[in-house]
Amino acid sequence: MSQKASLTALTREQLELARAASSGRSARTVFGGHEHVLHQTLIALAAGRGLDEHDGPGDATVYVLHGRVRLRAGTDGWEGLAGDLLTVPAARHSLDALEDSTVLLTVAKHS
Repeated sequence: MSQKASLTALTREQLELARAASSGRSARTVFGGHEHVLHQTLIALAAGRGLDEHDGPGDATVYVLHGRVRLRAGTDGWEGLAGDLLTVPAARHSLDALEDSTVLLTVAKHS
């Protein structure tokens, strides 16, 4: 069975939630879950907010849907604009919203 999700509509919805949240962020699983090897999550971040440094559970990419973000790992950093695909390094990393932003995080978990 196939399903359809409007990432444009989810971007609007999640950005509204992120702007209203005290954390400045909101997220919604688009595909997958704990039982799946592939997991996709739409993450919305208000400007100036982000995800603190953390380890990832597997190979991952961040596709910037809206706004501008900075992915950091140690002293390295990569800026992404809408339409950019960033490969998440295996090292501890963080993600900061340089303006109101949404990204599609795709993770392929190692079994």
